[in-house]
Parts: sequence; structure tokens; C-alpha cells
Amino acid sequence: MPTVMITGCSSGFGLEAARHFLNQGWSVVATMRTPDETLLPPSDRLHLLQLDVTDRDSIARAVQAAGPVDALVNNAGIGWLSAFEATPDETARMIFETNTFGTFEMIRAVLPQMRTRRAGVIVNVSSSVTLKPLPLLQLYTASKAAVNAYTESLALELAPLGIRTRLVLPGQAPSTRFSANARTLMADAPETPAEYAPFTQEVMDALMANAGKEPTRSEDVVKAIWRAVTDSACPLRLPAGSDAEALAA
Repeated sequence: MPTVMITGCSSGFGLEAARHFLNQGWSVVATMRTPDETLLPPSDRLHLLQLDVTDRDSIARAVQAAGPVDALVNNAGIGWLSAFEATPDETARMIFETNTFGTFEMIRAVLPQMRTRRAGVIVNVSSSVTLKPLPLLQLYTASKAAVNAYTESLALELAPLGIRTRLVLPGQAPSTRFSANARTLMADAPETPAEYAPFTQEVMDALMANAGKEPTRSEDVVKAIWRAVTDSACPLRLPAGSDAEALAA
């Protein structure tokens, strides 16, 4: 049976994707920074591994423990919403270490085995914010836009080796723990300079007004991930969710 390795499975899209692949009969390597056996149903096809995408040694241990991987889904990521001037340098670097370099390092770790077999699929989960400029999201957007450009170039590079590379662009899904984690991270940020306050409040009010709406559902993203992995004829970019599809159009 084929094996998929998914990062960021403790919640949201990663957790739902792991469940879906299990239900479809795949062997699933579900990775989390802090593994929790209660999140997924017991199965002899489930392998739960500790993995921190910002730690190269952690990645190496997890990939070695996973064994042969037919599909890699890079889903782990962190969010950030703030004026750039109010974003500490260490936070900016953490965003890129997780969202961008974490993706790079995961791919670097699995490529040798895929190249040897001349087969494999790599799916990078990005974001629909890369399709339209939005305020206060400059660093998060930049980290994901880098993944987009990287993925599009890598797809050309790996195709002659029999390795498919795809990009999933989810829309806004307020109910996932991703948003809650971002708010926790931002709570420790320095105070925004007063000059930004009126505009920042306006943006926050608009976000709160839309908080009850959920144009993108987890199942939309899981469906796109599944298609990216299993459908060799699917396009390189797959928007996921009605809002993402509208932006892509």
C-alpha cells in the first residue's frame, strides 16, 4: 500500500488529511511537534512521529523512521498578522524558518529516496493570500509566496525524474487551530506604533465581522490535497475553498 507523510497533523488541514488518507487505505505517517495518540483512530497503517520542521535533526530522524515515502504533504505552518514595523526580527525569521525553510528541508530529506525510485509526489500547502495583497500579512504572505515560486520551479526540475510536485492554496478557514495559534503568537508581540492604530483597528474589525463565515472548509483543502497526490493530470496550482477559487479566477 502507498505511504503518505504529512507534517503539521496536530490540528486543522493536516489532521483531517491524515484521517482521509487512512480512510482511503493508505499508510499514513502523521507528524507533530508534540505527538498525541488520541487525535487519530488506532490503525496498523498509522505511524505517529515527532517532527519539528525547523529542526534538521528532527526531520532526519522522522524521515528515517518513516521508511519509503510515496507522497510528502508539507502542511506545517504558522500565521502572523501585524504591521511590519511592529514585528520583531526573531518573529520574522521564525515565520520563514517554519513556512519556507521547513518546507525546503522536508523536501531535501525525502528527495534522495524518491529520486532513486524515480517516483513520488510532493504537495506543498501554501495560502490564497498569495493571490491578492492584504494588509498586515506581509511576512506571512512573503513566506508562502516564496514556497509558490519554489514549487513551480521545482516541478520543472523534478518532472524528468518521475517526481510530481503540486501546490495547494487554501482560502480562509477561521475554525482551524492555525488561527488560534497565530493569535497566541501575536499576543506577545510589541505594541504597534500609534500611527498604525486606526488602520489596524479597521482591519481587525473587518476580520471579526467575517469570523463567523467560513468560505473554506477543511474538507475543501483535504479534497485538493488528495487530488494533488492521486491525480497525475491535475494542475500544478489547486485553490481550495470558494474564496480561494474566486481569487484564483
